[in-house]
Amino acid sequence: MPIRVANRAEAARLRAIFEAAGAVPVEAPLLLPAETLLDLYGEDIRARAYVTSDALRGEQMLRPDFTVPVVQMHMEHGAEPARYTYAGEVFRRQEDDAERANEYLQVGYELFERNNPAHADAEVFALIQSVLEGLPLRAATGDIGLLTAAVAGLNTTERRKAALMRHIWRPRRFRALIDRFSGRAPVPPTRAALLAELEPLVGAEPMIGLRTLEEIGARISALHEDAAAEPISAGEVALMDAILAVRETMPFALEHLRDIAVDMGAIAGAVERLEARAEALAARGVDVANLEFEASYGRTQMEYYDGFVFGFYAEGRPDLPAVASGGRYDALTRQLGQGREIPAVGGVVRPGLMLELREGRA
Repeated sequence: MPIRVANRAEAARLRAIFEAAGAVPVEAPLLLPAETLLDLYGEDIRARAYVTSDALRGEQMLRPDFTVPVVQMHMEHGAEPARYTYAGEVFRRQEDDAERANEYLQVGYELFERNNPAHADAEVFALIQSVLEGLPLRAATGDIGLLTAAVAGLNTTERRKAALMRHIWRPRRFRALIDRFSGRAPVPPTRAALLAELEPLVGAEPMIGLRTLEEIGARISALHEDAAAEPISAGEVALMDAILAVRETMPFALEHLRDIAVDMGAIAGAVERLEARAEALAARGVDVANLEFEASYGRTQMEYYDGFVFGFYAEGRPDLPAVASGGRYDALTRQLGQGREIPAVGGVVRPGLMLELREGRA
């Protein structure tokens, strides 16, 4: 059977399994409005989106995934709770690796459920795991909510917290900000020069660029406010580093995080949610005792994930992308819901990679 035909048959088989689990099949257009959606994807996906335009519709992009359009559809007229499934091509430019596919099939399962997030997380993970049974895969899990809770609890300015929140999905930039805000790294020379020289320049002529005088003044004030702020304490930095270093099986990760929460109470709620999720996973037959948990996992994936994140990877093949992945995206429903929101979690599978592994082609 030709590979393309086999991939479609496998996608149809997976979607039928998700339908049997209660999901309603939905479709999404190949072309999506780019203006709003590009801001919702991670930096990596934004850089790899195929974007085009015309005079009537403006910028459009070939869909890089299904989650955002499915959320848009649900927030317009979806019932609660709701389960959806879909199958179709997604498109991502590959500028650095010609071997990676720029078009491939994706099959997904999305769950919108308000009452028990831990059970919803466990349902999606266990269902995705079940369709992968028999393949040589390892599972990885994480929780972006731990990091956002830790940042929110830092004893620093709201402006600094907002900057750290924006860069949680960019680990190197996040590290640089932590080092700067804690005084462990010097103020960059360009910023130091600006702090020393900008105030006398306000009102100088001619004005060059698109910023107004008021915008320039606000930026200068922000720079001076940041320079005057007390550094983040060494103790808080150490606790943040301890969280980011957690990489254990789930029971040991929980034990470690409970210890950290004693000194960093801001993460206590996130740790409780993680514990509830572990119990819900175990109740669905997941081997939680051997399930990997990494606190920093998921930080280079979609930026709309804000809680539980997971992925399944081929053993001994670090060159392959995730065969399946997913996570919780409550904030995305708030962004697209025009005042309404509902907790949501989902996962996607790549049937082409599944077949490659099953047939020994990967």
